[in-house]
Amino acid sequence: MRHKTLPFLALTAVAAVALAGCAGSGDTAAEPTVEAAPTFAAGSTMEALSEAGQITIGTKFDQPLFGLVGPDGTPEGFDVEIGKIIAGKLGIAPENINWVETVSANREPFIQNGEVDIVVATYTINDTRKEVISFAGPYYEAGQSILTLADDDTIESEDDLVGQPVCSVTGSTPAANLEELGAEVVLTDTYTNCLEPLRTGQVVAVSTDNVILAGLAAQNEGEFKVVGEPFTQEPYGIGLALDDTDFRMFINDVLEESYEDGSYEAAWDATAGAVLPFVDPPAVDRY
Repeated sequence: MRHKTLPFLALTAVAAVALAGCAGSGDTAAEPTVEAAPTFAAGSTMEALSEAGQITIGTKFDQPLFGLVGPDGTPEGFDVEIGKIIAGKLGIAPENINWVETVSANREPFIQNGEVDIVVATYTINDTRKEVISFAGPYYEAGQSILTLADDDTIESEDDLVGQPVCSVTGSTPAANLEELGAEVVLTDTYTNCLEPLRTGQVVAVSTDNVILAGLAAQNEGEFKVVGEPFTQEPYGIGLALDDTDFRMFINDVLEESYEDGSYEAAWDATAGAVLPFVDPPAVDRY
């Protein structure tokens, strides 16, 4: 089975340099507005979080541009800024957010077990996951692509991955897509752990969402390159407890407000915008 091909987000050496410069510049997104003593429906998740004055958010700790632990030990990136925007609408300041590392394999269990209140972690919405959790959003649409060594010209598209060892992450949508494609999937827990097998030739490529690969390539300038065009559609959503409809609709409202008031674009420009062009966010799903 072949997946729909999407236009590729061009990555240039200039953009990689921009990321390197941004990483050390101290530039950050403007702190999101914290609502003054918001009032929510009695018994709602929003009321409970607002009254507690804190929220626990799961995100990636090793994803350049979206969720990467910074010098002070807290994560930085676009997903992190989206989490701060949501917290602000609950009256919760950034310093009262408890960030918990989530990898692809533990996102649903963390939500189901109540270890986190929401997950914002390059989290593709799909029907299988929606059987056990709910999603707000989507707030961004990525597409699966391919990372190779910078001097490797043998891999040009997903067709060249068939029968080849390719690294991806356990429990991820990209890993399932690679299996369907016919690649020999080599699994690990995080995408950064795919880089050494790629360097040593144990795998010919790493495959996941283009925005994740763009960050890895920029962070390791000159070693790797993103090739081909995205061959899937990966709508990123915010994971939360199953059937918490009021909370899901609240988050959707917050996302739409952020599109309109400019805070979403500001968050992008201060993080992933160092490498990737801004794209208007997709419409949220009101299912």
